[in-house]
Amino acid sequence: MSESNEEIRYILKFYYKKGKNATPAAKKICDVYGPNAVSVRVARIWFKRFQSGNFDIKDARRFGRPVTDKIDAIFAKVEQDRHISRYNVVGELGLDHKTVLAHLKKAGYTKKLDIWVPHELTERNLMNRVLICDSLLHTYIHT
Repeated sequence: MSESNEEIRYILKFYYKKGKNATPAAKKICDVYGPNAVSVRVARIWFKRFQSGNFDIKDARRFGRPVTDKIDAIFAKVEQDRHISRYNVVGELGLDHKTVLAHLKKAGYTKKLDIWVPHELTERNLMNRVLICDSLLHTYIHT
């Protein structure tokens, strides 16, 4: 969807104030912005919201503990000590162990020989591998 959700909601609000129904409004929006711009179901939800007198276009504030504010802390712990276990990170930050593991995996970290390492090799690591392979090849050829 090239348009933001808020822009689509403003258009839905416009159609509501013109007295249109949700289904034709959603179809007209999809004709202009593409088939995935808004579903009929979502349009009906917003029309019900407008009908109840709530014309606020922004998303409602969600309650609960946001996990995203501790992502940097997770990475800081791992960068500080590559040998730290995810359970130690959990104990220090008060997060669920699956959450910690999911964020580390999403960032490309994996546990190898009790050390958190980036899943992708750095250029230095790649060059070291090439040099080692080259030296092993020369050793094998000369013996």
